Amino acid sequence: MSARLPACSVLILAGGRGARMGGRDKGLLEWRGEPLVAHVQRVVRPLTDDVVISCNRNQELYRGYADRLVADAEADYPGPLAGVIAGLAMARHDWVVVLGCDAPLIDRRLIEDLLGLAVGQDLPAMVRQGGYWQPMFAVLPRRVGLDCAVGDPRLSNFNTPELLGP
Repeated sequence: MSARLPACSVLILAGGRGARMGGRDKGLLEWRGEPLVAHVQRVVRPLTDDVVISCNRNQELYRGYADRLVADAEADYPGPLAGVIAGLAMARHDWVVVLGCDAPLIDRRLIEDLLGLAVGQDLPAMVRQGGYWQPMFAVLPRRVGLDCAVGDPRLSNFNTPELLGP
């Protein structure tokens, strides 16, 4: 990592159900003779001592690419945000680089530019491409957040019809 950039954790998201890949675990699909996750891990490994992979299956196959593994708190593949939440809770450093497992062409410069932007502004940062946000290329600070009490009713989610009541 550049002397001007702080230490960071890298969270690789590989917890999806692979619906667009016929149910296959996307991070483990081979590209150029290696699983997709191997390409991403090789780029980020020199940048951090904390590679966390969010995966909900095939943990033994992912173990060799990470310092630690994390799974979603809820079953049934609730989506990438669940992986981000689980990864943020486990990350060791104040800055967390979030990447998808399916971006084997990522390079060090893009990660350092994104991290530099976040650190320089002391804010989260995300790639924008062609006017569209790319949330699987982001840097998030772990130390910033509004603390609310456990059970704060303002944060209630009505995720099922039953919770809406009569």
